[in-house]
Amino acid sequence: MTPRLDAIGIVAADMAASLAFYRLLGLDVPAGADTAPHAEATLPSGLRVLWDTEETMRSFDPDWTGPEGGDRIGLAFRCDSPAEVDAVYDTLVAAGHRGHLKPWDAFWGQRYAVVLDPDGCGVSLFADAT
Repeated sequence: MTPRLDAIGIVAADMAASLAFYRLLGLDVPAGADTAPHAEATLPSGLRVLWDTEETMRSFDPDWTGPEGGDRIGLAFRCDSPAEVDAVYDTLVAAGHRGHLKPWDAFWGQRYAVVLDPDGCGVSLFADAT
């Protein structure tokens, strides 16, 4: 058998804040998960997104420390249009999340923007330019 990517994990300093951010991006996270040490959402493709609190990480890996510096991995959300990139960016920023790169027409043919999730991870928004 060949291994297959099944899930992407996120370590959250504040579970409720992290889940609220990703709910704004359309992830269907159970309502009662805000105070849980672990949460999951299954995407239409079957890929899962998992969240664990920092305390959960340290419960099985006592030497775990949060990453420092820039992003090592990023999530990218495809939007249906350039206008949707702008609208989603504006919604996230209006909800109090930090914009990192305002929407712009990238030289590689996409409308592109980056918003930081509550833990400072860059989350890309993009759509094919029309």
